[in-house]
Amino acid sequence: MNDAKIPASAIWALGATQIIGYGTLYYSYSILAPAMAAELAWSQQWVFAVLSVSLLASAVLAPFAGSLADRIGAGRLMVPGSLAAAGALLICALAPGRAGFALGVLAMELASCFVLYSTAFVAIVQLGGARRGITHLTLIAGFASTLFWPLTTLLHQHLGWREVLILFAALNAFVCLPIHWWLARLSGRIGKARERIIPATSGMSATTPSRRWSPLFVLVLAGFAIEGFMLSAVLVQMVPLLSLVGLGGASVLVASLFGPSQVASRLVNMLFGRGLTQTSLALGATGALAGGLAVLLVVAPSVPGAMLFAVLFGFGSGLMSIVGGTLPLELFGQERYGSYVGWITAARQFSSAFAPFGLTLMISGLGVFPALWLNVVVGLFGIAAFAAVALIGRRSGRGERSGTTVLDAAPLEAAIASPPHSR
Repeated sequence: MNDAKIPASAIWALGATQIIGYGTLYYSYSILAPAMAAELAWSQQWVFAVLSVSLLASAVLAPFAGSLADRIGAGRLMVPGSLAAAGALLICALAPGRAGFALGVLAMELASCFVLYSTAFVAIVQLGGARRGITHLTLIAGFASTLFWPLTTLLHQHLGWREVLILFAALNAFVCLPIHWWLARLSGRIGKARERIIPATSGMSATTPSRRWSPLFVLVLAGFAIEGFMLSAVLVQMVPLLSLVGLGGASVLVASLFGPSQVASRLVNMLFGRGLTQTSLALGATGALAGGLAVLLVVAPSVPGAMLFAVLFGFGSGLMSIVGGTLPLELFGQERYGSYVGWITAARQFSSAFAPFGLTLMISGLGVFPALWLNVVVGLFGIAAFAAVALIGRRSGRGERSGTTVLDAAPLEAAIASPPHSR
C-alpha cells in the first residue's frame, strides 16, 4: 500500500488529536492527582490505583475496539470515541465523591481505546498509509507529554482540577470531534476508490488467510508483553530508581533525557530507517531497552553512563511505539489489522499495569540491583521472542517466493506493483 496516497493534512490532523487525547486522558493525570487526592480525602496511592484498574479494563476492551475499527472504519469509530472522552472527563470533573470519580476515570480509559494509537494506526492504514504514515504520526504525537505537562501545570495554577478537566473535555468535543468526523468522511471516499485493490503483505501470501492464534502471533504478543513490562517497571518510577542506584541529585537531569530521546528515535527512523524490516526494528528497540538498563547497572553511579542509559531507553521506547503499529501490518497485512493491533495493545497494557508493583516487590525482597538485573533478563526473553518472529517471517518469505508460480495473476500483479517499503 502506498503511503503517498494519504494526504499530509490527515496525518497532521490526526497527530493533533493524538496530542490532545494523550495529554488530556493520560499525561494530565499525574499533574492533577495530588489535588484530586486532597479534595477527595484519598491517598495518592489510591488515586493511582484507580488509574491502574482502569488501564486493565481498557486492556480487556482493546481487542473489541480493534475488531470494531475493522468492521465500521476507524474514522467512524473515533467520532463517538471523542464524545465518550469528553463525557468521561466531565464525569470526573463533576463527580461529587470517590465513586463518581472512579467511574469517570474508568470511562476515560475505556474511551481511550477508541481515540488513541491503537485506533489511530488503523485509521492511517484505512486512509491508504502504512509504515511511514505511522512513523509520522508517532513523531507528531510524541510531543504530547512535552506540551501537556507544562500546560496542565500552568492551567492548574489558575484553575482547580475540576475546571481543568472541563476545559480538556471541551478540547475533545470541539477540536478532536470535528477532525475525526472529517477523517471518517475522507476514509470513506478513499475506501471506495481502492475497493478492488488487493494489498501486498509481508511474510504471507495475499491469497492465504492469516491465522489469529498462530505460533507467530503468540510470539508477537509475548514480545510486546515483555517489552511493556520492562518499560513500565522502570519508567513509572525512573527518578526514585536512579536515586537508589546512587545518582542522587542528578536523577532528575538524567530522567529528563528520556522524552527527547523518544522523539529523536522516531525522527531518525523516519529519515534513515526505510530499508529496515519491522522485525529488525523490534529487535533493536528491545535490545536498546535491555542494553540501556544493563549499562546503568554496570556504570552506576556514573552520571555520563546513566545519561547513556536514558538515551538508549528513550530510543527503545520511541521505536516500540512505531513497531506496535507497523509490525502486525508487515507480518499479517491489512486484513483484520485493527484486531491484531487491539490484541497487541491489550498484551502491553496488561503487563504494564502489573510491572511497577512487581518491580517494587522484587526490590523489597532482593534489593535494587538484583531486581533490575532480573528486569534485564526479562528483556532478553523479549529479544528472543522477536528473534523467533524474525526467523519465522524470513522462512515464510522464502516459502512464498518459492511458490509464486501458483499464485493467481491479480494478487501477483498487485504485489509487483506495490512499492518496496509497503511490503
